[in-house]
Amino acid sequence: MIVSKLAENIIGSEIIKLAAEVNEKIKQGEKIYNLTIGDFNPKEFPIPAKLKTLIIEAYNNDQTNYPAADGMLELRQAVSVLLKERGNLDYKPDEILIAGGARPVIYSIFKALVDANDKVIFAVPSWNNNHYTYLNSAQAIVIEATPENNFMPSAKDIEPHISSANFIALCSPQNPTGTVFTKEGLEEICDLILNENKKRDVNKKPVYLMYDQIYWALTHGNTKHYDPVSLRPEMKNYTVYVDGISKSLAATGVRVGWSMGPKPIIDKMKAILTHVGAWAPKAEQIATANYLSNLNEYDLFLNEQKQKINDRLVALYNGITKLKEKGFLVNAIAPQAAIYLTVQFNLQGKTTQTGVKLNNTKDVTSFLLNEAKLAIVPFYAFGTSQDSTWYRISVGTCKLSDVTDIINNIENAISKLA
Repeated sequence: MIVSKLAENIIGSEIIKLAAEVNEKIKQGEKIYNLTIGDFNPKEFPIPAKLKTLIIEAYNNDQTNYPAADGMLELRQAVSVLLKERGNLDYKPDEILIAGGARPVIYSIFKALVDANDKVIFAVPSWNNNHYTYLNSAQAIVIEATPENNFMPSAKDIEPHISSANFIALCSPQNPTGTVFTKEGLEEICDLILNENKKRDVNKKPVYLMYDQIYWALTHGNTKHYDPVSLRPEMKNYTVYVDGISKSLAATGVRVGWSMGPKPIIDKMKAILTHVGAWAPKAEQIATANYLSNLNEYDLFLNEQKQKINDRLVALYNGITKLKEKGFLVNAIAPQAAIYLTVQFNLQGKTTQTGVKLNNTKDVTSFLLNEAKLAIVPFYAFGTSQDSTWYRISVGTCKLSDVTDIINNIENAISKLA
């Protein structure tokens, strides 16, 4: 079949490809610890009971017609209060756009701000920036972040490219790494953007920043979340946020996300989404608005949620660290935020008991799946070089009681390598 050039060259999700292989093994009766998808098992991480009740009530009240194009006013008002009270961000309801999760928000930000052949700066590993850049026929300027900086890009990384760029995509807490920007690191990037925009002619498009903070409520331990506008108020003219309840409330399937930014940009994003129809369902919007009207209840749920996530992250981190202390070629970065642990399996060049050599990261990934019964996502699925030895572990579907078996499986499998 002849299709459009865009469709012909689009690359499917590497994570979904891996998930298909994992699901096939599970169907065959294998016990697989599937820690690939950045989602939640509702049996382990249900949405707030009150939110579920409110959604059902909204449907019972026949809230099933079209929502407002920019989102229900009561939800935009509730989000405005949430941002002010918990995030120290001042955005009025008409500076907020509601959409069906973070993906339509990101799509509309790119469509509103990025032209064909514009240069888009983003670091890898990161989630889907390469695909959104492709969908806009833009030019990707890819920075490969390093473990020494917790896989977060720095101003020094961005500076050589900023004069020719129009758009920077950042995420903190970061997917896939679960790490965050330091205050100083993000301030330096903001100053870089502000200084570049001061140099530009008023008729030239400025450098805009898309700041994805969908995981900002899920910080662990002493980790603190920072955002551009709180650190540098002048960044408000150039920053458009990605946010929502998908991760904080384990509500990935509820599909309520939002963006906040300069009103002229938000208005254009709204116009774009009216032609896409990627609205959050009206009943879910009204329910979310009602739920967020009680921030004390929100806080109680969030604290419990964070503890459950952190317990799993810390248990896995401690397990990997003990393996490293035993001399195994594994490593991990201490968890900071989100639902992810960054781990390393430096097993390339090793040989299995059956004489199969692990020549590359794909071989190592298959080995972990087949021998350790562990499914995790290599960083090359997030844009890094194919030979990266680092991986994302997602704990949203992990039972705490399974962690010991997972670590034992890893140890038993690796110990058999020559």
